Amino acid sequence: MKFSTKEDIEAPIEVVFDAVSQFAIFERAAIRRGADVQRVDALTLPGVGMAWDAQFMMRGRRRQVAVRVVEFETPTRIAAQATSPGMIGRFEIDLIALSRTRTRMAIALDVQPQTLSARLFVQSLRLAKGTLTKRFKLRVAEYAKDLEDRYTRSA
Repeated sequence: MKFSTKEDIEAPIEVVFDAVSQFAIFERAAIRRGADVQRVDALTLPGVGMAWDAQFMMRGRRRQVAVRVVEFETPTRIAAQATSPGMIGRFEIDLIALSRTRTRMAIALDVQPQTLSARLFVQSLRLAKGTLTKRFKLRVAEYAKDLEDRYTRSA
C-alpha cells in the first residue's frame, strides 16, 4: 500500500534538505505524540546507518518498529526503511530544485505486509485509503507551509 504526495516550497533546496534531515526534531515530535523512541546508532552526523527503535500505540495495540536510514544523498534524497513484526515500510523524500528559491518535495510511504495478520491490518487500511491519503497529504502540506514560513521569517 502506497501513499505519495508533492509540495512546492518557496525555499532553496539546501534549506529544505537541512529541515528534513533534522531527525532530532522528528524524534521529539514522535515522543510528544506518545511514542517511545530510542536512537540505536553511534553516528554523530546525519547519514546512512542512522537507526531508531520505537514503540507506540496504534489501533489499540502496542506496535514496535525499527527504522534505519538507507539512503542519504545531500541535497536531493533521504530514504528510510522501517521493519516491524510482519511488516516492512519504506519512506522516501525526494527534493528537486525548481529555481534558486523554489523546491519541489516529493514524499512517498510504501507499506508491505509480510504475515497474514499484517495483511489483514493493511486490508483494513485499504478500506480507509481515501481518508488516510487525505490526512497524509494534509500533514505534508502543513509541514511544507511551516517550513516555508520559517524560511521567510529568517530571510
